[in-house]
Amino acid sequence: MSESRVTIDGAALRHNLQRVRQCRPAAPILAMVKADAYGHGALAIAGILAAAGVDALGVAHLDEALALRAAGISTPITLLEGLVGHEELDQVARQHLHLIVHHRQQLQALLQWSGALQRVWIKVNTGMNRLGFRPQEVAAVAAALRQRGGIAEIGLLTHLACADDEADAQTDVHLQRFADCRRAVAVEHHSCANSALILSRPGAGDDWVRPGLMLYGASPLLGRRADELDLRPVMRLTSRVIAVQSVRAGETVGYGATWRAQHDGRIAIVGIGYGDGYPRTATAAPVALRGRRYALAGRVSMDMLAITVGMDEVAVGDEVELWGGQVAIDTVAACAGTLSYELLCRLTQRAQRHYE
Repeated sequence: MSESRVTIDGAALRHNLQRVRQCRPAAPILAMVKADAYGHGALAIAGILAAAGVDALGVAHLDEALALRAAGISTPITLLEGLVGHEELDQVARQHLHLIVHHRQQLQALLQWSGALQRVWIKVNTGMNRLGFRPQEVAAVAAALRQRGGIAEIGLLTHLACADDEADAQTDVHLQRFADCRRAVAVEHHSCANSALILSRPGAGDDWVRPGLMLYGASPLLGRRADELDLRPVMRLTSRVIAVQSVRAGETVGYGATWRAQHDGRIAIVGIGYGDGYPRTATAAPVALRGRRYALAGRVSMDMLAITVGMDEVAVGDEVELWGGQVAIDTVAACAGTLSYELLCRLTQRAQRHYE
């Protein structure tokens, strides 16, 4: 059995959801559970969020939505990437899913289909240039959907490229484009706020908000720690010490002999590696052991990593936290040259999941 363990804290998830409500008290919530709820386990997380009263859940693909429905989740679900093929529309209607339309082929498929839907969101490209209709196209798209009939509600939705950087002026430009589009096109719903915008621009607006990363307790804002934003880590990644080695000054540890002991001391070997999803590039990341923080020694291997513990008391079987309440995942991500999003999503199934 693998030594690596992922512990999911339901109370922390509910706390972070409450932070969304504190920031935007009048806004309905479309909570992101795509990519297996950012690696936290979509079925369990969706169940907690549904019980906590979120207004809808967001997934990327139809198969993610079908898995939630099969598990008994009845909360409205939005397909963020919309349709892949025409044949999906019947399942979208049968499962009472909400749909995002972001290009002409999707629009034409919907116009040619004879069924009915509760809600269709029109994706507006306000400057990210990834998905969506340009603002000058939106009025015609909305008119075509109105004329078609069979769609109870229409919304406008956009995604912001630089909301994580509070100093970047592009966000204001994108928001102004979205505001101009809203004034020109009458629809029932609007949405532009991701986690970063929810936290950086709190207010009383009644637009739909789309929290993702903040629900899971990592910071979506550059230069801001999660604890500063009153977010609690939902995931705790741990493993155990599987061996303790003595090393002499001048000796090296691990592949490539990249780490050399400066003094006589001890090395603790921990049963986790990149085969579990821990980043191979996190050579400078801290870990927590017996209430203290220690540094990695040498390269991360597929199944294990080494930490330098000096002459401190360490024993086989001791628990080691890779990230969680003592070591922030944002710190590990920075050491690995990546984002907390990637670390959460890349964990493999070898790490055992436990829900509290």
